Amino acid sequence: MSAATQTRIGGARSWTGPVIDCDVHANVPSLEALFPHMSPLWVEFTRERGWKGPVVGVTYPPEAETTARPEWKPAKGLPATDIAMLRQHILDPWKVETAVLNCYYYVDGLRHPDWAAALASAVNDWVIENWLDKEPRLRASIVIPARDPPAAAREIDRCAAHPGFVQVMLPVRTNGLYGQRAYWPIFEAITRHGLVAGIHWGGQSEGAPSPTGYASFYAEEMVAETQVYAAQLTSMIIEGLFQKFPTLRVAMLEGGFTWLPTWAWNLNKKWKGLRREIPWVNRLPAELIREHIRFSTTPMDMGPPAHMKQILDWLNSDDLLMFASDYPHLHADDIDALLALMPETMRANVMAGTARRWYRL
Repeated sequence: MSAATQTRIGGARSWTGPVIDCDVHANVPSLEALFPHMSPLWVEFTRERGWKGPVVGVTYPPEAETTARPEWKPAKGLPATDIAMLRQHILDPWKVETAVLNCYYYVDGLRHPDWAAALASAVNDWVIENWLDKEPRLRASIVIPARDPPAAAREIDRCAAHPGFVQVMLPVRTNGLYGQRAYWPIFEAITRHGLVAGIHWGGQSEGAPSPTGYASFYAEEMVAETQVYAAQLTSMIIEGLFQKFPTLRVAMLEGGFTWLPTWAWNLNKKWKGLRREIPWVNRLPAELIREHIRFSTTPMDMGPPAHMKQILDWLNSDDLLMFASDYPHLHADDIDALLALMPETMRANVMAGTARRWYRL
Protein backbone atom coordinates (compact mmCIF):
# COMPACT_ATOMS: atom_id res chain seq x y z
CA MET A 1 0.00 0.00 0.00
CA SER A 2 1.32 3.44 -0.89
CA ALA A 3 1.91 6.24 1.59
CA ALA A 4 -1.04 8.11 0.09
CA THR A 5 -3.28 5.13 0.69
CA GLN A 6 -2.13 4.85 4.28
CA THR A 7 -2.97 8.50 4.86
CA ARG A 8 -6.52 8.02 3.64
CA ILE A 9 -7.47 4.53 4.80
CA GLY A 10 -4.26 2.93 5.99
CA GLY A 11 -4.93 3.08 9.69
CA ALA A 12 -5.31 -0.67 9.73
CA ARG A 13 -1.53 -1.01 9.21
CA SER A 14 -0.81 1.08 12.29
CA TRP A 15 -3.49 -0.79 14.25
CA THR A 16 -1.74 -3.72 15.92
CA GLY A 17 -4.82 -5.66 16.97
CA PRO A 18 -7.05 -8.01 14.96
CA VAL A 19 -8.75 -6.73 11.80
CA ILE A 20 -12.09 -7.91 10.42
CA ASP A 21 -13.22 -6.17 7.23
CA CYS A 22 -17.02 -6.26 6.94
CA ASP A 23 -17.25 -5.08 3.32
CA VAL A 24 -14.96 -6.10 0.47
CA HIS A 25 -16.19 -6.61 -3.07
CA ALA A 26 -15.89 -9.20 -5.81
CA ASN A 27 -16.77 -8.27 -9.37
CA VAL A 28 -17.94 -10.86 -11.87
CA PRO A 29 -15.44 -10.37 -14.76
CA SER A 30 -17.96 -11.23 -17.49
CA LEU A 31 -21.31 -12.90 -17.96
CA GLU A 32 -19.50 -15.86 -19.57
CA ALA A 33 -17.76 -16.50 -16.25
CA LEU A 34 -21.15 -17.51 -14.87
CA PHE A 35 -22.02 -19.95 -17.70
CA PRO A 36 -20.50 -23.00 -15.94
CA HIS A 37 -22.93 -22.34 -13.10
CA MET A 38 -26.05 -22.03 -15.29
CA SER A 39 -28.24 -24.66 -16.85
CA PRO A 40 -27.99 -25.01 -20.66
CA LEU A 41 -31.46 -23.44 -20.86
CA TRP A 42 -30.26 -20.14 -19.42
CA VAL A 43 -26.99 -20.14 -21.35
CA GLU A 44 -28.97 -20.54 -24.58
CA PHE A 45 -31.49 -17.94 -23.39
CA THR A 46 -28.66 -15.46 -22.89
CA ARG A 47 -26.89 -16.14 -26.18
CA GLU A 48 -30.09 -15.96 -28.26
CA ARG A 49 -30.85 -12.50 -26.93
CA GLY A 50 -27.27 -11.23 -27.16
CA TRP A 51 -27.50 -10.10 -23.55
CA LYS A 52 -24.12 -9.02 -22.15
CA GLY A 53 -25.05 -8.90 -18.48
CA PRO A 54 -26.60 -6.39 -16.10
CA VAL A 55 -25.50 -2.78 -16.35
CA VAL A 56 -23.52 -2.63 -13.10
CA GLY A 57 -21.97 0.61 -14.33
CA VAL A 58 -25.16 2.44 -13.46
CA THR A 59 -24.11 2.14 -9.81
CA TYR A 60 -20.33 1.97 -10.25
CA PRO A 61 -19.32 3.76 -13.49
CA PRO A 62 -16.17 1.99 -14.74
CA GLU A 63 -14.04 5.12 -15.04
CA ALA A 64 -15.40 7.04 -12.07
CA GLU A 65 -12.79 7.81 -9.40
CA THR A 66 -15.05 6.38 -6.71
CA THR A 67 -15.21 2.97 -8.42
CA ALA A 68 -11.62 1.97 -7.61
CA ARG A 69 -8.49 3.44 -6.09
CA PRO A 70 -5.76 3.98 -8.69
CA GLU A 71 -3.45 1.52 -6.92
CA TRP A 72 -6.20 -1.11 -6.97
CA LYS A 73 -7.02 -0.83 -10.68
CA PRO A 74 -5.66 -3.63 -12.90
CA ALA A 75 -4.01 -2.85 -16.23
CA LYS A 76 -6.94 -4.49 -18.00
CA GLY A 77 -10.48 -5.36 -17.04
CA LEU A 78 -12.46 -4.74 -13.88
CA PRO A 79 -10.91 -4.39 -10.43
CA ALA A 80 -11.59 -6.99 -7.73
CA THR A 81 -12.21 -9.80 -10.20
CA ASP A 82 -9.89 -12.44 -8.76
CA ILE A 83 -8.73 -13.53 -5.37
CA ALA A 84 -5.08 -12.72 -6.02
CA MET A 85 -5.96 -9.02 -6.19
CA LEU A 86 -7.81 -9.18 -2.89
CA ARG A 87 -4.92 -10.95 -1.19
CA GLN A 88 -2.36 -8.49 -2.56
CA HIS A 89 -4.33 -5.33 -1.85
CA ILE A 90 -6.16 -6.04 1.42
CA LEU A 91 -5.93 -9.46 3.06
CA ASP A 92 -2.14 -9.76 3.32
CA PRO A 93 -0.94 -6.16 3.88
CA TRP A 94 -3.70 -5.45 6.39
CA LYS A 95 -3.29 -8.85 8.06
CA VAL A 96 -7.04 -9.36 7.87
CA GLU A 97 -8.38 -12.12 10.05
CA THR A 98 -11.70 -12.35 8.18
CA ALA A 99 -13.32 -10.34 5.38
CA VAL A 100 -16.98 -10.42 4.38
CA LEU A 101 -17.27 -10.51 0.57
CA ASN A 102 -20.16 -8.73 -1.16
CA CYS A 103 -20.73 -9.36 -4.86
CA TYR A 104 -23.19 -6.80 -6.18
CA TYR A 105 -24.21 -7.91 -9.68
CA TYR A 106 -27.41 -5.90 -10.23
CA VAL A 107 -29.58 -9.03 -10.27
CA ASP A 108 -32.46 -6.89 -9.03
CA GLY A 109 -32.29 -4.90 -12.29
CA LEU A 110 -33.84 -7.86 -14.14
CA ARG A 111 -37.62 -7.94 -14.47
CA HIS A 112 -37.77 -11.55 -15.69
CA PRO A 113 -38.41 -13.37 -12.38
CA ASP A 114 -37.06 -16.79 -13.39
CA TRP A 115 -33.99 -15.36 -15.09
CA ALA A 116 -33.22 -13.16 -12.06
CA ALA A 117 -33.43 -16.15 -9.74
CA ALA A 118 -31.20 -18.24 -12.04
CA LEU A 119 -28.65 -15.44 -12.27
CA ALA A 120 -28.55 -15.02 -8.48
CA SER A 121 -27.90 -18.74 -8.08
CA ALA A 122 -25.11 -18.60 -10.66
CA VAL A 123 -23.43 -15.69 -8.88
CA ASN A 124 -23.58 -17.48 -5.53
CA ASP A 125 -22.09 -20.66 -6.98
CA TRP A 126 -19.37 -18.59 -8.71
CA VAL A 127 -18.54 -16.96 -5.36
CA ILE A 128 -18.27 -20.37 -3.69
CA GLU A 129 -15.99 -21.85 -6.36
CA ASN A 130 -13.75 -18.87 -7.02
CA TRP A 131 -13.57 -17.17 -3.63
CA LEU A 132 -14.86 -19.08 -0.60
CA ASP A 133 -13.35 -22.44 -1.52
CA LYS A 134 -9.97 -20.81 -2.27
CA GLU A 135 -9.51 -18.49 0.71
CA PRO A 136 -10.29 -19.50 4.32
CA ARG A 137 -10.20 -15.87 5.47
CA LEU A 138 -13.31 -15.07 3.44
CA ARG A 139 -16.99 -15.16 4.32
CA ALA A 140 -19.67 -13.91 1.94
CA SER A 141 -23.17 -12.59 1.38
CA ILE A 142 -25.86 -14.52 -0.48
CA VAL A 143 -27.08 -12.70 -3.61
CA ILE A 144 -30.87 -12.82 -4.00
CA PRO A 145 -33.51 -11.75 -6.55
CA ALA A 146 -34.79 -8.92 -4.32
CA ARG A 147 -37.86 -8.20 -6.46
CA ASP A 148 -39.28 -11.64 -5.66
CA PRO A 149 -39.28 -12.35 -1.88
CA PRO A 150 -40.45 -16.01 -2.13
CA ALA A 151 -37.74 -16.75 -4.70
CA ALA A 152 -35.23 -14.86 -2.56
CA ALA A 153 -36.15 -17.02 0.44
CA ARG A 154 -35.65 -20.17 -1.63
CA GLU A 155 -32.17 -19.00 -2.67
CA ILE A 156 -31.29 -18.30 0.95
CA ASP A 157 -32.41 -21.81 1.87
CA ARG A 158 -30.34 -23.25 -0.98
CA CYS A 159 -27.12 -21.48 -0.01
CA ALA A 160 -27.32 -21.22 3.78
CA ALA A 161 -25.86 -24.67 4.39
CA HIS A 162 -22.49 -23.52 3.04
CA PRO A 163 -20.45 -22.35 6.07
CA GLY A 164 -18.92 -19.49 4.09
CA PHE A 165 -22.16 -17.54 3.88
CA VAL A 166 -22.84 -15.31 6.89
CA GLN A 167 -25.06 -12.64 5.37
CA VAL A 168 -27.76 -11.94 2.78
CA MET A 169 -27.14 -8.94 0.53
CA LEU A 170 -30.15 -6.64 0.26
CA PRO A 171 -29.65 -3.69 -2.15
CA VAL A 172 -30.82 -0.52 -0.45
CA ARG A 173 -32.97 0.64 -3.38
CA THR A 174 -35.99 -1.59 -3.89
CA ASN A 175 -39.56 -1.39 -5.16
CA GLY A 176 -40.74 -1.27 -1.56
CA LEU A 177 -39.43 -0.67 1.92
CA TYR A 178 -37.95 -3.74 3.62
CA GLY A 179 -40.07 -3.36 6.73
CA GLN A 180 -43.22 -4.00 4.69
CA ARG A 181 -44.83 -7.39 5.06
CA ALA A 182 -44.25 -8.41 1.45
CA TYR A 183 -40.55 -8.75 2.34
CA TRP A 184 -41.05 -10.76 5.52
CA PRO A 185 -40.36 -14.12 3.79
CA ILE A 186 -36.80 -12.90 3.20
CA PHE A 187 -36.27 -12.01 6.85
CA GLU A 188 -37.90 -15.22 8.03
CA ALA A 189 -35.34 -17.18 6.01
CA ILE A 190 -32.48 -14.96 7.21
CA THR A 191 -33.32 -15.43 10.89
CA ARG A 192 -34.11 -19.13 10.50
CA HIS A 193 -30.57 -19.70 9.24
CA GLY A 194 -28.93 -17.32 11.72
CA LEU A 195 -27.64 -14.97 9.01
CA VAL A 196 -27.21 -11.18 8.94
CA ALA A 197 -29.33 -8.97 6.68
CA GLY A 198 -26.84 -6.71 4.88
CA ILE A 199 -28.46 -3.53 3.53
CA HIS A 200 -25.96 -2.42 0.88
CA TRP A 201 -25.50 0.40 -1.61
CA GLY A 202 -27.10 -0.24 -4.98
CA GLY A 203 -30.34 -1.59 -6.29
CA GLN A 204 -33.12 -0.82 -8.72
CA SER A 205 -36.56 0.52 -8.00
CA GLU A 206 -39.49 2.08 -9.80
CA GLY A 207 -39.03 5.25 -7.79
CA ALA A 208 -36.37 7.93 -7.53
CA PRO A 209 -33.81 8.08 -4.71
CA SER A 210 -35.21 11.45 -3.62
CA PRO A 211 -38.79 12.09 -2.43
CA THR A 212 -39.52 14.46 -5.33
CA GLY A 213 -37.96 12.92 -8.43
CA TYR A 214 -34.78 11.91 -10.18
CA ALA A 215 -31.49 13.76 -9.79
CA SER A 216 -29.89 15.60 -12.69
CA PHE A 217 -26.32 14.63 -11.79
CA TYR A 218 -24.47 11.56 -10.53
CA ALA A 219 -23.08 13.48 -7.55
CA GLU A 220 -26.60 14.56 -6.62
CA GLU A 221 -27.87 10.98 -6.73
CA MET A 222 -24.97 9.75 -4.58
CA VAL A 223 -25.86 12.25 -1.87
CA ALA A 224 -29.56 11.40 -2.13
CA GLU A 225 -28.85 7.71 -1.43
CA THR A 226 -28.45 8.53 2.28
CA GLN A 227 -32.18 9.24 2.33
CA VAL A 228 -32.83 5.72 1.07
CA TYR A 229 -30.82 4.16 3.91
CA ALA A 230 -32.68 6.30 6.41
CA ALA A 231 -36.02 5.36 4.86
CA GLN A 232 -35.19 1.65 5.07
CA LEU A 233 -34.11 1.99 8.69
CA THR A 234 -37.31 3.87 9.55
CA SER A 235 -39.46 1.29 7.79
CA MET A 236 -37.87 -1.66 9.57
CA ILE A 237 -38.45 -0.04 12.95
CA ILE A 238 -41.92 1.45 12.44
CA GLU A 239 -43.40 -1.58 10.65
CA GLY A 240 -42.39 -3.85 13.53
CA LEU A 241 -39.80 -5.99 11.76
CA PHE A 242 -37.81 -6.49 14.95
CA GLN A 243 -40.87 -7.44 16.95
CA LYS A 244 -41.77 -9.99 14.28
CA PHE A 245 -38.18 -11.31 14.12
CA PRO A 246 -36.64 -10.57 17.53
CA THR A 247 -33.31 -12.26 16.70
CA LEU A 248 -32.78 -10.37 13.43
CA ARG A 249 -29.36 -8.77 12.94
CA VAL A 250 -28.93 -6.04 10.29
CA ALA A 251 -25.75 -4.49 8.89
CA MET A 252 -26.00 -1.12 7.12
CA LEU A 253 -23.14 -1.20 4.61
CA GLU A 254 -21.61 1.55 2.46
CA GLY A 255 -24.19 4.06 3.63
CA GLY A 256 -22.21 6.03 6.21
CA PHE A 257 -23.16 6.58 9.84
CA THR A 258 -22.73 10.28 10.60
CA TRP A 259 -26.41 10.88 9.81
CA LEU A 260 -27.56 8.32 12.38
CA PRO A 261 -27.61 10.29 15.67
CA THR A 262 -29.90 13.08 14.46
CA TRP A 263 -32.11 10.62 12.55
CA ALA A 264 -32.46 8.38 15.61
CA TRP A 265 -33.25 11.43 17.76
CA ASN A 266 -36.03 12.38 15.34
CA LEU A 267 -37.36 8.81 15.33
CA ASN A 268 -37.51 8.82 19.12
CA LYS A 269 -39.32 12.16 19.12
CA LYS A 270 -41.94 11.09 16.57
CA TRP A 271 -42.44 7.73 18.29
CA LYS A 272 -43.23 9.44 21.59
CA GLY A 273 -45.98 11.46 19.95
CA LEU A 274 -47.39 8.83 17.58
CA ARG A 275 -46.78 5.45 19.19
CA ARG A 276 -50.50 4.91 19.73
CA GLU A 277 -50.65 4.27 15.95
CA ILE A 278 -47.90 1.64 16.13
CA PRO A 279 -48.38 -0.08 19.50
CA TRP A 280 -46.15 -2.99 18.48
CA VAL A 281 -43.14 -0.65 18.65
CA ASN A 282 -42.95 -0.88 22.43
CA ARG A 283 -39.42 0.50 22.84
CA LEU A 284 -37.54 3.62 21.85
CA PRO A 285 -36.32 3.35 18.22
CA ALA A 286 -32.77 4.16 19.36
CA GLU A 287 -32.84 1.12 21.64
CA LEU A 288 -33.93 -1.09 18.72
CA ILE A 289 -31.10 0.31 16.60
CA ARG A 290 -28.51 -0.52 19.24
CA GLU A 291 -29.84 -4.04 19.63
CA HIS A 292 -30.46 -4.99 16.01
CA ILE A 293 -28.37 -2.80 13.65
CA ARG A 294 -24.69 -2.20 13.02
CA PHE A 295 -23.04 0.24 10.56
CA SER A 296 -19.89 0.01 8.47
CA THR A 297 -17.35 2.79 8.92
CA THR A 298 -17.01 3.45 5.20
CA PRO A 299 -17.80 5.98 3.89
CA MET A 300 -17.27 7.87 7.14
CA ASP A 301 -17.81 11.42 5.75
CA MET A 302 -15.41 12.73 8.34
CA GLY A 303 -15.36 16.45 8.98
CA PRO A 304 -13.42 18.41 11.61
CA PRO A 305 -12.23 16.14 14.45
CA ALA A 306 -14.26 18.02 17.05
CA HIS A 307 -17.43 17.46 15.06
CA MET A 308 -16.71 13.77 14.52
CA LYS A 309 -15.94 13.37 18.22
CA GLN A 310 -19.38 14.82 18.95
CA ILE A 311 -21.01 12.35 16.55
CA LEU A 312 -19.22 9.42 18.21
CA ASP A 313 -20.42 10.67 21.60
CA TRP A 314 -23.97 10.91 20.27
CA LEU A 315 -23.82 7.29 19.09
CA ASN A 316 -23.54 6.42 22.79
CA SER A 317 -22.24 2.94 22.03
CA ASP A 318 -18.86 1.22 21.74
CA ASP A 319 -20.47 -1.58 19.75
CA LEU A 320 -22.27 0.06 16.80
CA LEU A 321 -19.59 0.46 14.11
CA MET A 322 -17.67 -2.16 12.09
CA PHE A 323 -14.52 -1.46 10.08
CA ALA A 324 -14.87 -1.70 6.28
CA SER A 325 -12.32 -0.97 3.57
CA ASP A 326 -15.06 -1.10 0.89
CA TYR A 327 -12.41 -2.56 -1.42
CA PRO A 328 -11.85 -1.53 -4.22
CA HIS A 329 -13.90 1.68 -3.99
CA LEU A 330 -12.33 5.07 -3.34
CA HIS A 331 -13.26 7.08 -0.27
CA ALA A 332 -11.24 9.86 1.35
CA ASP A 333 -11.45 8.04 4.68
CA ASP A 334 -8.82 8.11 7.38
CA ILE A 335 -9.40 5.25 9.79
CA ASP A 336 -6.43 6.37 11.91
CA ALA A 337 -8.05 9.73 12.53
CA LEU A 338 -11.35 8.08 13.42
CA LEU A 339 -9.72 5.63 15.83
CA ALA A 340 -7.83 8.45 17.53
CA LEU A 341 -11.13 10.01 18.58
CA MET A 342 -12.35 6.81 20.26
CA PRO A 343 -11.67 5.19 23.62
CA GLU A 344 -9.53 2.04 23.43
CA THR A 345 -12.50 -0.28 24.03
CA MET A 346 -14.34 1.20 21.07
CA ARG A 347 -11.29 0.90 18.77
CA ALA A 348 -11.00 -2.83 19.40
CA ASN A 349 -14.71 -3.29 18.73
CA VAL A 350 -14.66 -1.23 15.53
CA MET A 351 -11.64 -3.02 14.06
CA ALA A 352 -12.75 -6.57 14.87
CA GLY A 353 -14.79 -7.26 17.99
CA THR A 354 -18.20 -6.05 16.86
CA ALA A 355 -18.01 -7.81 13.47
CA ARG A 356 -16.81 -11.02 15.13
CA ARG A 357 -19.87 -11.06 17.36
CA TRP A 358 -22.32 -9.81 14.72
CA TYR A 359 -21.29 -12.37 12.10
CA ARG A 360 -20.58 -15.09 14.71
CA LEU A 361 -17.08 -15.63 13.39
